[in-house]
Amino acid sequence: MNLFKVINILPAGMINMGNGHTLVLAVTLWLTFIPAILAFRQYPDYHKQARRKLSTDIPELEGAISIDCGATEGYDDSDTAIFYKPDAGFIDTGNNMRISSEFTSQYLPQWQTNLRSFPQGARNCYTLKPEQGKNQNYMIRAYFVYGNYDGKNKPPVFDLYLGVNRWDTIELEDPSDPPFREIMHISLTDNIDVCLVNTGSGIPFISALELRLLNNSLYNFESGALQYVLRQNVNGENSIRYPDDIYDRIWEPLQLPDLKNLDTWIPISAQSTIDTNDYYHVPKQVLKTAAQAPNSSIPLSFYWGPFDDIFRDLGDGQVREFNVSLNDHTNPVAEPIKLKYLSSLTKSVLTMSIEDTKLSFSLQATNESTVPPILNAFEIFKPRMLLVKPTEPEDVKAMMDIKQVYGVIRNWQGDPCLPTYYSWEGLNCSYNDPPRIISLNLASNSLKGRIDSSLSNLKSIESLDLSNNDLTGPVPDFLAQLPSLRILNLTGNKLSGSIPQAFMEKVKNGSLQMSWDGYPNICLSDSCEANKKKKKKKKFVPLVASIGAVLVLFFLCALAFWHRKRRRQGESNKSGSLKSKNQEFTYSEIVSITNDFETVIGEGGFGKVYLGTLKNGNQVAVKVRSPSSNQGPKEFQSEAQLLVRVHHTNLVSFIGYCNKGTHMAIVYEYMANGNLRHHLSETNANVLNWQKRLQIAIDAAQGLEYLHYGCRPPIIHRDMKSTNILLNERLQGKIADFGLSRILKNDGGPDDSHIYTDAAGTPAYIDPEYHLTGKFDKRSDVYSFGVVMLELITGHRAVIRSPQAIHIIKWVRPIIGRGDVQNVVDQRLQGDFSINSAWRAVEIAMSCVQSTAIQRPDMSQVVAELKECLAIEMAP
Repeated sequence: MNLFKVINILPAGMINMGNGHTLVLAVTLWLTFIPAILAFRQYPDYHKQARRKLSTDIPELEGAISIDCGATEGYDDSDTAIFYKPDAGFIDTGNNMRISSEFTSQYLPQWQTNLRSFPQGARNCYTLKPEQGKNQNYMIRAYFVYGNYDGKNKPPVFDLYLGVNRWDTIELEDPSDPPFREIMHISLTDNIDVCLVNTGSGIPFISALELRLLNNSLYNFESGALQYVLRQNVNGENSIRYPDDIYDRIWEPLQLPDLKNLDTWIPISAQSTIDTNDYYHVPKQVLKTAAQAPNSSIPLSFYWGPFDDIFRDLGDGQVREFNVSLNDHTNPVAEPIKLKYLSSLTKSVLTMSIEDTKLSFSLQATNESTVPPILNAFEIFKPRMLLVKPTEPEDVKAMMDIKQVYGVIRNWQGDPCLPTYYSWEGLNCSYNDPPRIISLNLASNSLKGRIDSSLSNLKSIESLDLSNNDLTGPVPDFLAQLPSLRILNLTGNKLSGSIPQAFMEKVKNGSLQMSWDGYPNICLSDSCEANKKKKKKKKFVPLVASIGAVLVLFFLCALAFWHRKRRRQGESNKSGSLKSKNQEFTYSEIVSITNDFETVIGEGGFGKVYLGTLKNGNQVAVKVRSPSSNQGPKEFQSEAQLLVRVHHTNLVSFIGYCNKGTHMAIVYEYMANGNLRHHLSETNANVLNWQKRLQIAIDAAQGLEYLHYGCRPPIIHRDMKSTNILLNERLQGKIADFGLSRILKNDGGPDDSHIYTDAAGTPAYIDPEYHLTGKFDKRSDVYSFGVVMLELITGHRAVIRSPQAIHIIKWVRPIIGRGDVQNVVDQRLQGDFSINSAWRAVEIAMSCVQSTAIQRPDMSQVVAELKECLAIEMAP
């Protein structure tokens, strides 16, 4: 059943038809679905009309943005006098092109001969910034005139997005498909993004983009958007738009002889002056032509979809009264419409429904009518439910400011977080209502200047990495005021001055993990702070006493420095030179934190893992080296050094360490929901749903991607498995256990893409190529991740032991070969998942576990494909 809503019946003007006057009315309907029946000409005949002299008294086109995509300079359009701007400043990417000369003509507007194509990037977005800002009703129109610009004679197929919601699919091979798309919506944000998305069926392009400000009550809808289908000028000869239509709506001529279902319509026209003093502002040129039924007994019927219809009536004592009905139903949708001489009428009609898939409307004269029904023009729309909400506007503004201040050269376009498979590089988001940015990695981006205040607007950010740039100036206090910030990396910059005390307090209490270098006058101990306070309180003393005090102080400092250096050298000889600026714990503090090693929450090759609590109440996990462990000081130092330098929202955070002789421990953030393997176990009653499994896969993939491409030099995990993916209280996945990790030196040598190493990791997850070559590289981790993916999909362990031991890959392959994805996915889900999403996930996993490493994707590809897989699952 399709639902319609008649919003109103509005006066739209009057016209003199022979022996009387006609009042024109507008009727607006909403429709949830209509058949895709369109009647537009192919280019280049579109907008073909006689050139006319423009009036000098042209109404102002308020709040308009008109862009000639691909133009290099602005100009006034010769037909409309609208000024078209080049698209520089609205978009950063794409190539300027022109349609083939064979498609140009004297009737084709200049803005339809230029275009911009986008051979690079999956999503490319224009950002419109209307002066009126948000909460205004805008009409947005995008033109697509292919004109064989690429010489392939094959128009591409691609998607068009309005912000984070899909607007339409552009398919221009259909001759009936119009060369533009139009939509009306009330913007919830100050900026409006119009995005072209490459779906793999050709290079997206766009010819022109227009934004028009509408009266908020003109098309009265409460939410979502109205997508244009038709706007017809009955019996008109030319397209009518601005300046005849003050809102620049385009009224296409509907020639009655061209349509068989209109063979009973009689075309009529008039030359009289028309009064259109109503807020709907139907153009006078539109109201000068119409169609009439042959007589009062024959209805004026039209076979299409939902409409915004315009009617007319005669005066001079004549009565024109009619009912409006839909789809041949006998019951009218409203009380009879009776038009009086030189008067206007406004009505509201409540919700109604129809059952047919095709829509027609019929105007039937009542018994009181002395003349037949008449129709001037009509509009057809279908509603679009904009279900996806954009990222928090404050976060979006902050990211746009950061992009502008630092000139970040990345494909940062459109909404930062959504759709998830087009989220911006270098950031992670929490997909709440609305989505918020929780992690931003700007490491090694050649950022210059001071740390900009726009970062202070990222109120939900948990991890910020500004390392290895050319940032200068002091560390600003505003970063310490970010309420959720837990990880801050400032190493490798040219910052100066002391770190503010607010940061030091957070570092001391364990609420902030901060990495820095090159700062003088840093105090991390109470004694250091006490000395500073004493210096501030010191009063003037005689010069001789001052000199003596300085000499004594110098002597004591030198002695302390010598003693400290000797002590550090001794510790270095025992356990290596661990130079961590994270919190260092004493062994007694470790005992206190773990309550004398009371609660064991895990165990590995290094030793047991205990639940601990810091002084500030934060729970932590404490990995303590066992005396019988094969991993000694060298392995401890390796893991700690790695943890010091890596920071990512999908890696378990490093809080501190203890390195006192034989007592070695590492303190991590506590992951309340344990490891992924436990949640996939058959003994776990709380079965992870399909969407959550995909999100955990994305989390883990993003963590690996960071190790491979976000670290300098890159890091190979070498022990990627489901027990090394830990889940926090929100079931967010984070990768743990870097004890076996190795660094790729990338020194430019022939073997800089892999490392030779002794056997490591867990057998069921180890890359089969390792056994042949002895090499581990990034794609070895990809293989291991593929095994984890299969665990997530099937719910089975990497080695299935019933009825006999078989590797999960060998178990899956024959079932997939039969095309039976239903029996591959965990049966506990009971089919509650999208088949398309399941197939996509299996394809991703199987591509990761290819026996030959070169056939496997890299982790960046895996992340992108998993986000697409999740989007398929989340789609309505």
